[in-house]
Amino acid sequence: MFVYTFRRTLLAIPLLIMISIISFTIINMAPGDVTSMFINPDSDPADIAALRAHFGLDKPLLVRYFIWLGRVLTGDLGTSMWVGRPVLDMIMERLPNTLILAGVSMLLSFAVAIPFGIISATKRYSIFDYTSTTFAFVGLSLPNFWFGLMLILLFSLKLGWLPSGGMRANFDEFELIDRLRHLILPAIVLATGTMASKTRYMRSSMLEVIRQDYIRTARSKGLSERVVIYKHALKNALLPIITLFGLLLPSLVSGAVITESIFSWPGIGRLVVEAIWTRDYPVIMGVNMMGAIMVIIGSLIADIGYALADPRIKYN
Repeated sequence: MFVYTFRRTLLAIPLLIMISIISFTIINMAPGDVTSMFINPDSDPADIAALRAHFGLDKPLLVRYFIWLGRVLTGDLGTSMWVGRPVLDMIMERLPNTLILAGVSMLLSFAVAIPFGIISATKRYSIFDYTSTTFAFVGLSLPNFWFGLMLILLFSLKLGWLPSGGMRANFDEFELIDRLRHLILPAIVLATGTMASKTRYMRSSMLEVIRQDYIRTARSKGLSERVVIYKHALKNALLPIITLFGLLLPSLVSGAVITESIFSWPGIGRLVVEAIWTRDYPVIMGVNMMGAIMVIIGSLIADIGYALADPRIKYN
C-alpha cells in the first residue's frame, strides 16, 4: 500500500503541472484584466502601461507562467492584485469555513442517503421506494440558487426562524447555537443534490448485492433479514459509495461557489466569485490548484478506502 501511495503521489506531479498550464492559459486569455478595475477608458495610456508593468502583465504569457511556477515551488502562491495580500493567507483564512460547510453537508448527505437507499432496495416497488425515488429526482433537478432563495424566502423572510446569510451574528465571541442556525440553510442546499444521487447509488448497489448467491445462502441458514442486510450485504453494497466518498468533498467545495454566494458564507467559493469579478488572477489560480490537489487526494483516499473495505482488492 505504501508503494502504491508513493507512486500515485509521484504521478500527481506532472498532472498538477498540466492542470496549471491549462488553467493559467485559459485565465489569462479571458478579455480584460485587473487594471480595468482601477482605471477608466479615458485614462492616460502611460498610466495603464505603468499599472500593467506593476502587476507583471506586460510580460509574455510563457514568462509569466514560469515566474508563477517558480514562486509556487517555493510555497508562494503570489499576491492578490486586488487587495495586496498573500494568496495563501487568503485561502487558508477562508478554507476552514468552507470545510465546515462541506463537512456538515457531507455528513447530512450520507446520513440520509445510506438508510434511504437500503430501505428502498429492501422494500422495492413499495410506497416508500416510489416516494424516495421521487424526492431523489426532485433533489437532482433543483438548481441550488433557486432552492437556496426559496429557503431564505420561507424560513428567513416569512417565518423568521433562521438567518438569511452570513456565518455568525455575534462577532465578539463564539456561540455554538448561533453558528448552527447560520449553518442549517446552506448545509441543506449544498447537501440536497449529493443526497439525492447517493440515495440512487445506494439503492442500485444494494439491489445488486442482495441478488448474489451468498445472500441467498445466508437466508437459507435461517438468519434474520436484518442480519443478512446489515451484516452481510451492507459492506459490499457500500463499495461504490466509498469510491464516491473520496470525490465528494472536492465536489462539495467546488459546488459551494453558488451556495456561499447566496448565503454570504465567507468561504472559498465566495472568494473565487470575488476574484473572478476583479480579474484577480493569482487568487483564481491558487484556488484552482487547491481544488486540483483536493481531487487527487480524494481519489487516493477512495482507492485506499476501497482496499480496506474489500480484502479481495490488492494494490501491488
